[in-house]
Amino acid sequence: MKIKVAGFDTYLYNGGKHPTPGDIPGQPVVVFVHGAEQDHSCWTLQSRWFGHHGFSVLAPDLPGHGQSEGAPLPSIEAIADWIATLLDTFGVERAHIVGHSMGSLVSAEFVLRHPQRAASVALVGISLPMPVAPALLEAARDDEPRARAMVNNWSYSPGGQIGGNRVPGLWMLGINERLMARQKPGVFHNDLAACNDWRREPASLGAISVPALVVIGDQDKMTSPKAGRAAHAAIPGARLAVIAGSGHALMAECPDEVLDALRDFIVKPVSV
Repeated sequence: MKIKVAGFDTYLYNGGKHPTPGDIPGQPVVVFVHGAEQDHSCWTLQSRWFGHHGFSVLAPDLPGHGQSEGAPLPSIEAIADWIATLLDTFGVERAHIVGHSMGSLVSAEFVLRHPQRAASVALVGISLPMPVAPALLEAARDDEPRARAMVNNWSYSPGGQIGGNRVPGLWMLGINERLMARQKPGVFHNDLAACNDWRREPASLGAISVPALVVIGDQDKMTSPKAGRAAHAAIPGARLAVIAGSGHALMAECPDEVLDALRDFIVKPVSV
């Protein structure tokens, strides 16, 4: 689906469904927010499951990413407010918000800025703050292929580096490299700078009052499990899901486990 959000054509994946804009508010809504230098496709399995099990799915390519027009937004706060505008576009009052990496920062900021708009929040691969190594920031600005190689090296567990894709014949690192390479020039540095500049501390998450889930990979080298546990501890009543054997690219390395964690959290006792 393509629809204008804040004046620009925006691509939204709807989990393999083809709703009209008026159909979206008729079911509970789940918004999937991707990470830096990514697009909606990182959520394909999880968004498709929810789209076929009683939910309306909004998995956008954020502004300037993928098939969406406009410039990439320069801050986590700006992206969080854009998510609120996205919901307004469809007349959606409240939604479940799911974000990975940069998207987890956006999701946390959204809930803190717009608490009445969130039914729940799931933070996948989160760290507060989320500093970016100067060498990676410089490479993203000056040498994007080098920056992509650095991220691929740090995003996967040792097992993921040598294979292990759940679909035989597919190479996780190669798929991720091509996904990053198809983003527009300048997006990578913009996104990493937005993460680096976001300065909330874990204690600020104590203001989250909606149901919350934190999902971490126990071999994450980009956002450490220690940082994820600190975020979880700061949110009153939050659930924690630790995915064994996964690095930062959780949806690629352990797609079923991420789906199970989200399904158990959002759907709760509803049977499959």
